[in-house]
Amino acid sequence: MSAAPRLAFLASDRPEAIEARARLAARYGDTPQGEAEVLVALGGDGFMLETLHRTIDSRRPIYGMNRGSVGFLMNDYAEDDLPERIAAAEQATIHPLSMQALDHEGRHYAALAINEVSLLRQTRQTAKLAISIDGKVRMPELSCDGVMVATPAGSTAYNLSAHGPIIPIDAKVLALTPISAFRPRRWRGALLSHTAKVRIEVLEADKRPVSAVADNFEVRRVARVDIVEDRSVGLTMLFDAERSLEERVLAEQFSV
Repeated sequence: MSAAPRLAFLASDRPEAIEARARLAARYGDTPQGEAEVLVALGGDGFMLETLHRTIDSRRPIYGMNRGSVGFLMNDYAEDDLPERIAAAEQATIHPLSMQALDHEGRHYAALAINEVSLLRQTRQTAKLAISIDGKVRMPELSCDGVMVATPAGSTAYNLSAHGPIIPIDAKVLALTPISAFRPRRWRGALLSHTAKVRIEVLEADKRPVSAVADNFEVRRVARVDIVEDRSVGLTMLFDAERSLEERVLAEQFSV
């Protein structure tokens, strides 16, 4: 990367993000996305995930600045010395999860998830799920509100709220975390190798419908979901050197 990379600015629909984009583009120039070396995303974590998904084929690094409500994946907002900050930034490469879902009518769906793939009950009744790892049934029946598989990058998001483990960003593991497990009540989930092939089958699907969500892509009334890390896709985010993603994840483990 050159000392003064060509930048393309993208903003969420929040007024403060739109205003920031206009100021930064006027100051540093705004290169078309197809010609830019770095994409600068202005918004919150949701917009960062949206940008990663929308630009997944371009493989361009993304430098985020917080102009939203949650900014775990974003750098602090500042307008001065932006090219220098980007040139000195540390890279974090993440690999998404591939979700292959089959609904109760036999239709197939595919999606990628940067944070997690979640299965969630659709009605007042608990979901009943069977979980297999690498072709072997490990949990023949889990009664719960749902279950998720989370990447290291997503381990501090929904996974953490469901009392799942925080995973160092460079650890080659995935978190399998139940959501309000009813039976077995004391099961707290598992850590899996990043090469694990996870299959989750919905039991009593007609009576207890379940949806599957890969980040923001949802499939209703699923019968079966297969989840595996897709190492062929690498997404690069840039973070200020003193606040790398690895440092943020580590610090989160000591927050009280």
